[in-house]
Amino acid sequence: MDQTITTQDKIYIGGEWRRGRGADIASHFPADGSLNAVLPGASQEDVDLAIERGQDAAHDPKWRKLLPHERATILYRISDGIARHADRISHVQTRDTGKTLTETRALAMSASGTFRYMAAALETMEDTLTPSRGNYLTMSVYEPLGVTAGITPWNSPIASDAQKVAPALAAGNAVLLKPSSWSPLVCLELARVVEEAGLPAGLFSTLPGAGAIVGDRLVTHPAIRKVSFTGGTETGRDIARKAADKLMPVSLELGGKSPTIVFADADLDVACAGVMFGVFSSTGQSCIAGSRLFVERSIYDTFVAKLVAATERLRVGHPFEAATQVAPLIRPKHRAEVEAHVERARADGGKILTGGERPAGAAYADGTYYRPTIIEGLDNASRLCRDEVFGPVLAVLPFDNEDDLICQSNDNSYGLASGIYTSDFPKAWRVARALDTGTVWINTYKQFSIATPFGGTKDSGLGREKGRDGIRAWMAQKSLYCDLSQAPHPWAKGAL
Repeated sequence: MDQTITTQDKIYIGGEWRRGRGADIASHFPADGSLNAVLPGASQEDVDLAIERGQDAAHDPKWRKLLPHERATILYRISDGIARHADRISHVQTRDTGKTLTETRALAMSASGTFRYMAAALETMEDTLTPSRGNYLTMSVYEPLGVTAGITPWNSPIASDAQKVAPALAAGNAVLLKPSSWSPLVCLELARVVEEAGLPAGLFSTLPGAGAIVGDRLVTHPAIRKVSFTGGTETGRDIARKAADKLMPVSLELGGKSPTIVFADADLDVACAGVMFGVFSSTGQSCIAGSRLFVERSIYDTFVAKLVAATERLRVGHPFEAATQVAPLIRPKHRAEVEAHVERARADGGKILTGGERPAGAAYADGTYYRPTIIEGLDNASRLCRDEVFGPVLAVLPFDNEDDLICQSNDNSYGLASGIYTSDFPKAWRVARALDTGTVWINTYKQFSIATPFGGTKDSGLGREKGRDGIRAWMAQKSLYCDLSQAPHPWAKGAL
């Protein structure tokens, strides 16, 4: 496997590898702080060039009139290319983000599966012949929007990239991808695969750079017809306001403060493993992290003791080591923010049951490591239970009955995901329907299917990605009426 992080100092603009004209972006390896690469970022002029070439490519009849199964063929090739280069992609992503190699390989294969699914969905997608209300034929059809944009976060770039790029291309659009400046390298690997697959030049561009420059230009440029954003809630609000001025559709997957619920009748081993995976995998750097844990009071002490003991056995280590379960956080600045959340929780009366500090030892000295942390003694109104930490920090709270549980779980500005552990399926179903979240997992957590729509409620965003309708979210719906009478309209009788 080629271990080189970057083979050139260029970004992919309008189907051409060009040196970006924006500020340089430095990527560091979170495990030891070493420099991966310095990448020239995109400028506003680069964005405008990508949009111009995207418009030309999107409106070229050779692409726009391509039959769905022919577009699908290109998506299949991209899927195969990602799988073929998965080792390299996962290596680059681990160096860029600090995630374990096990996780980044899974993310690469998820991206491959996303392109494959969208290709298959495209091949089988049908327009609708609607019921006639008169002597005419009516149809509902879907057409490409034109030039679109995806703005993705640093925590799982290749998978997030695919969830935007694949349906946008399947829909027949050009798509401009802006990755986070904290993880700018993986998008270049995707660009190489896309180029290798033979996608017509101009339909895909990668634009790493500052959000205030690149992101803002993508959102406000009049030629951009849709933006899909995954990231922080405040940035999402700003995008929504600017999109409103253009009357442009947006998809926003934003923050979360997801509740996980353990009932007294749950399998405690299943629940313990699921709770830990839900909040400590990805080092807690996940919008869906189950960071609020509600445990039925009758088993609270027993379960929390079990959870603390198991958490202390989790392996914190180097992301390239196969045994590692908790890798470093993305950057020193981010670790400092996580530490500040924990200190505020202490000040609010929280009791640290485990963690709450950096791991000791020479192996951790140069990396941005932080121990998995469990805190009790706070109520649901506390800052720790309101603010998204985006790190390996879990707040545990008892509950007394189902009504109390649902009230506390829903008493939050976020509504992205939730988890339930119980052996009583009717109760699981009842509670799942009562929870105000976009996704509910029952006796599991963080299980995903590209075939199942994903998104949030309240401050966790709007719109949905994935699923068969994920392609149509990138299209414009049009109604067609075809008269069958072959006669002049009766309104004009006497005038002809």
